[in-house]
Amino acid sequence: MKIKTTLALIIIFSCLVSAQTKLLWFDATANFTRFSYQDSIKYYLDKTRAAGFTDIALDIKPITGEVLYKSDFAPTMNEWAGFTRDGSFDYISYFIKECHSRGMKLHASLNIFVAGHNFFDRGLVYTKHPSWISVAYTDSGLVPVSGLKHKYSAMTNPANREVQLHELDILKELVSKYRDLDGIILDRVRYDGIEADFSELSRQKFEEFIGSKVERFPEDIFEWQKPAEGKPFKKEGKYYKQWLLWRVKVIYDFFAEAREEVKKLNPAVSFGDYTGAWYPLYHELGVNWASSRYDPYPEYNWALPGYKKYGYAELLDFYTTGCYFFEVTKEEVKKLNQEAIRTEAGMGKGKEYWYSVEGSAEIAMKVVNGAVPVIGGLYVEQYDGHPEQFKRAMKMCLDKTNGLMVFDIVHIINRDWWYLFN
Repeated sequence: MKIKTTLALIIIFSCLVSAQTKLLWFDATANFTRFSYQDSIKYYLDKTRAAGFTDIALDIKPITGEVLYKSDFAPTMNEWAGFTRDGSFDYISYFIKECHSRGMKLHASLNIFVAGHNFFDRGLVYTKHPSWISVAYTDSGLVPVSGLKHKYSAMTNPANREVQLHELDILKELVSKYRDLDGIILDRVRYDGIEADFSELSRQKFEEFIGSKVERFPEDIFEWQKPAEGKPFKKEGKYYKQWLLWRVKVIYDFFAEAREEVKKLNPAVSFGDYTGAWYPLYHELGVNWASSRYDPYPEYNWALPGYKKYGYAELLDFYTTGCYFFEVTKEEVKKLNQEAIRTEAGMGKGKEYWYSVEGSAEIAMKVVNGAVPVIGGLYVEQYDGHPEQFKRAMKMCLDKTNGLMVFDIVHIINRDWWYLFN
């Protein structure tokens, strides 16, 4: 009897492990030429399935604001880096068919509040919609993000209703056009950073939110201090925390509306989201991806008592979080502290325990609080020259969260790291 019970437990445990989501991301521009050919798509999907992945995130709306299908609302990206794709090729339909034939799910990934690539001056904010660009409050003054050429993403203003309606139109079109999609994953549903958006439109909407005029804008939000020696720094103004609260409300309201519109058209499609996993700093991006049951107010000094109302985890069916750190364990943070490859928005340069795959995964699980499965994500490029560290990081995501996301297939291909998944 004891042997039978043990075997039964092993079988149950094996089923639970095999049921974990393993998601591989397919970036649009990095793989543009490679996935313009059907035989190449089939070849790499075979390798993806053999590596144990269950799901694909197919980037169909890169940061330029273009899309990889024929759209009534956005320009179609038929050319990238000098290569022109056959305009008759229905890229998304083919991926759906080939993924399903291999028993894998296909999620369409879309970059939302961004509409331009600053390195190439390409995208909607450079052509039809320059007024959509986010305005950054830098130590040199107010500057459109399109003028900050050290940033590759030309982010838009999330509070701009025209921008919101444009993005909603694309989401509705996508789920109507491709009924067999398993899911969508929204990316960059955020502000450009703590320095954005300081446009006149945002000022007006914030004043409506607090019910009074802001006499000194943007200084009453925060003010740049410029010491005689050292770098400029920000001094919080009297409306700083209310400003943070208003921004997370903007993002929450968009998620609520987007989910409603998507589910109205296709209730079966999974509604997902990607963010970074560094929750203690994510308020700088205007995002509260936690559960509304988690209250950051007692724990973090940037949160007001009402902050938890705008936790949007309950609005999701699928959540993947970027545990984008070279350090795998919390203990390694003290020893390694790989600050040089912390390149994502709002990451900071600290040495707290959550600057690790283990620590950031634990925080993600804590604040999401069971509202939705959490899929721990890794950025392959951070492990360049360290394949065993990458393998340890993958195991940590699987141990600490409900699955694994790997960004991006191009990095696996370039390093021929397929063997690491065996």
